[in-house]
Amino acid sequence: MKKLRSSFVGVDSGDVVLFTDFEDGGEMWTGRGQRERRRRIKFSEPYRKIPTVQLSPSLWDMDAATVLRADIVAEAVTENGFDMVFRTWGDTRVARIRISWTAIGEILDDGDWDLY
Repeated sequence: MKKLRSSFVGVDSGDVVLFTDFEDGGEMWTGRGQRERRRRIKFSEPYRKIPTVQLSPSLWDMDAATVLRADIVAEAVTENGFDMVFRTWGDTRVARIRISWTAIGEILDDGDWDLY
């Protein structure tokens, strides 16, 4: 459990279209080639410490003729942002995906200052 010592808690969020491979015959739609997409997401302002980040699909456009397989994860989370990562494998065909994210954590207070 993450315990926040500050009364200054920040919640930042967004909704990102990660790719639309069906439009141009991209690798996620054809089922061949690179089976991972990632995008660096920057928070609207830095957190005091590394926040908790939650991801969820908000648009899931998949080919119904194949098995649906996906892994969605936040990697390389820092006080300033994170990498949004979507992976699939096998014969899964993904036309497009949009991912919602929420970050919750301690934010800086006007009384916080760093001497170094």
